[in-house]
Amino acid sequence: MKALKLLFASLAVSAMLTSCSLTLPVCATSNPVGSKVGEASATGFLYVLFFGGDASIQTAAKNGGITKISTVDIKQSSILGIVVTYKTIVTGE
Repeated sequence: MKALKLLFASLAVSAMLTSCSLTLPVCATSNPVGSKVGEASATGFLYVLFFGGDASIQTAAKNGGITKISTVDIKQSSILGIVVTYKTIVTGE
């Protein structure tokens, strides 16, 4: 019985430390896919209570030195819904 409780406790701790990550396409243009990649990110705590950073497409393009955007992707990572990170990934020339 003690081993069973220990097993469930370790499973509960593992579940709480699990994070989830999802990448979704947002936009694609007719511009050819370039070799440059730009990223911008913002991190929030408790979803929307405290948020810091700039994950805009404009900032991601500027960070990658991109003037002609080909694709835009958004990557969202979450750790128990307490810490949420949004990353905008832009490709182009």
